[in-house]
Amino acid sequence: MNEDILVNITPQETRVALMQLGAVQELHIERTLSRGLVGNIYLGKVARVLPGMQSAFIDIGLERAAFLHVADIWHPRNDHDGAGSPPQPPIEKMVFEGQTLMVQVIKDPIGTKGARLATQISIAGRTLVYLPQEPHIGISQRIESEAEREALRSKVQSLVPPDEKGGFIVRTIAEDAADSELSNDIDYLRKTWETIQWQATRVPAPALLHQDLNLAQRVLRDFVHEETGKILVDSRETFQKLTEFAAVYTPAVLSKLCHYTGERPLFDLYSVETEIERALSRRVDLKSGGYLMIDQTEAMTTIDVNTGGYVGARNFDDTIFKTNLEAAQMIARQLRLRNLGGIIILDFIDMVNVEHRESVLAELKKALARDRTRITVNGFSQLGLVEMTRKRTRESLAHVLCEPCPVCAGKGQLKTPRTVCYDILREILRESRQFNPREFRLVAAQSVVDLFLEEESQHLAMLCDFIGKPVSLLVETTFSQEQYDIILM
Repeated sequence: MNEDILVNITPQETRVALMQLGAVQELHIERTLSRGLVGNIYLGKVARVLPGMQSAFIDIGLERAAFLHVADIWHPRNDHDGAGSPPQPPIEKMVFEGQTLMVQVIKDPIGTKGARLATQISIAGRTLVYLPQEPHIGISQRIESEAEREALRSKVQSLVPPDEKGGFIVRTIAEDAADSELSNDIDYLRKTWETIQWQATRVPAPALLHQDLNLAQRVLRDFVHEETGKILVDSRETFQKLTEFAAVYTPAVLSKLCHYTGERPLFDLYSVETEIERALSRRVDLKSGGYLMIDQTEAMTTIDVNTGGYVGARNFDDTIFKTNLEAAQMIARQLRLRNLGGIIILDFIDMVNVEHRESVLAELKKALARDRTRITVNGFSQLGLVEMTRKRTRESLAHVLCEPCPVCAGKGQLKTPRTVCYDILREILRESRQFNPREFRLVAAQSVVDLFLEEESQHLAMLCDFIGKPVSLLVETTFSQEQYDIILM
């Protein structure tokens, strides 16, 4: 199935949409102001060594000095293990003030703390991670089959040039990678390391030697495959940079790169903006008339399937079956588009027919097979729910683009004006027993004050008689429905 990639560039952010059959399947967003430092490689200068903390502060050219702990200092492996291995020397024996070190950021600065560093360098590729200081080949722990691990290790060893002194970690995605993909990745990673080494001899510390690829470049490294049709880029400058990058590192991609020069915005032309708005909604309508309800919580994501207005099939069982089949395809697409991860519970409409259940589950797995993210799917539980997991690779679309509502604080609902009125009556009664003001003044939203002036006026009058104090009302237009203030006059 052909897949087109749209790259929309603005000074403040880069957006990438993956299209299949004219529909958005994935959306990736990277904002200029929020690019992290993790993975960046610097030439730093030791500013201070703290033997008591077994750590050092390294100047890498940022506002705050970065932090290097002794445990994050790389030293050559030896053949001894366990008790036979000599202890690591103290940090004051390994670094000194003014020393120049090549370091890599392993944790971004948080609050008043600087970035955390390591001296072991690793450079990520599409299928492999290059370790220029470690002459061994490791396999991702997620590849569990021992036979598969050994086969991958042998394959990579056969592709590594004889003069290579570094090592590689085989990523999970390499399970299905062809020899040509692995070979291209090895070449790309070795070229990148050569560039870093050359740069380190040309600039004084502190200096940035290598920055992890931006989103537009990661498209060429991570997203493009044999079924990719064209890559449309709507910025001439970015198109030229990607062309230069591809010529050096991924020459097979060059023929797919296209510069979009149309007058209409690229994302408008392919209705991506509309899809983004829909992807932020709880409800997703199906063509048949059914719909999904998608809810994200801290623990999991739940997706509920409903028939809605669909009555097109011959009988009720067929209606349910066809709605569930369509929902299975839409669920797979929404998971990729919204980048939902973690535990996911699917509540399909109950099906009595066992064959229908198996068909829906097979359709779901078939649709999920196009997802690059690691997924596990369990069958229907005794309650008729499908439990699945999808690896979290980045923040969900809603977390990137949205924040909790300041009015409802993320609950998704508000107390009714009548409920707020009764809360206020209880609060005034409570305060009347503690204080003895001349008057209580209530400041509240328009809807609450209107209710006190109309339907709840009798209850307010009864309270005034009971406490022996008047209560005046004042509207505050900036207050939300649940907000109020009681002033003692």
